[in-house]
Amino acid sequence: MNRLTAQRITPSWMYHAEGPCWSSEWSGLAWVDMLAGDVMTFTPEDQPRRQHLGAVAACVRPREGGGQVVAVERGVVVTDRSGTVEGEVTLWETPDVRMNEGGIAPDGSFYVGSMAYDQAEGAATLYRIAPDLAWQPVLEGVTISNGIAWSPDGTLAYYNDTPTHEVSVFDWTAEAGLHNRRTFVAPTVDDDAAAAATDPGVTYEPGSVTANPDGLTVDSEGAVWTALNGSGQVHRYLPDGTLDTVVSVGAEQVTACTLGGEDLRTLYITTSRENLPSDVQPTAGSLYSVRVAVPGQVTRAFAG
Repeated sequence: MNRLTAQRITPSWMYHAEGPCWSSEWSGLAWVDMLAGDVMTFTPEDQPRRQHLGAVAACVRPREGGGQVVAVERGVVVTDRSGTVEGEVTLWETPDVRMNEGGIAPDGSFYVGSMAYDQAEGAATLYRIAPDLAWQPVLEGVTISNGIAWSPDGTLAYYNDTPTHEVSVFDWTAEAGLHNRRTFVAPTVDDDAAAAATDPGVTYEPGSVTANPDGLTVDSEGAVWTALNGSGQVHRYLPDGTLDTVVSVGAEQVTACTLGGEDLRTLYITTSRENLPSDVQPTAGSLYSVRVAVPGQVTRAFAG
């Protein structure tokens, strides 16, 4: 098994960084400061650029014709390249539930899921948003809908509902959608990586942290990289479920990851300060990165 250590590449600019995505549409990396409602990119001077879209900006992906599709608190918006909103759809009215993570399917649709603010069990749903913004629920009874991404051939979709403590895999076709759900892996926390993310002066007790799969991405070999929130690490699993790589991250609340850079061989990792006192985890809310051997896939674009 390989061990890597990610390096911190920004200050703690974000409260709850999530959903990193590399695309030529915005010439590099985009991510969200979710609970600030901001889509984030870098300026040419490597300073943060914020595009405010409301109370929540949960997930951002490119559009085929230019611009972005963004999951907001209770729905989805599409923007042009200038950031002007060109279309939007609201999926519910209740204030108790918000959007969370998502990804683009091989047919150009946007799969995006929700969660209750109080994380109520079974209160969330995974939705499919068609290019014309028509929508339908595709998986109900979810609790914290998180990362979803497809294999290079588009026949498998990997998905995290965080409180299940496992990564699921579905068969997928454009006609049938998601079907035949089963367990891909049930990650186990690597104690060395978890200890490395613990604040100085705090003793880490081996086995004290549960694996909480959060955001994920799939590389060009079909291996799955998943962030494990609460334990300061990202794991890479081969298509047969074998643990291949553990990446240590210097903050416990690791939220998501993506592969980017010109050669798609830089793993970018988001972290969060959500619910943390100001005097703990000083690097939380930063971006991290590490170079890896296998490139990622080119980010699919929303067909709308």
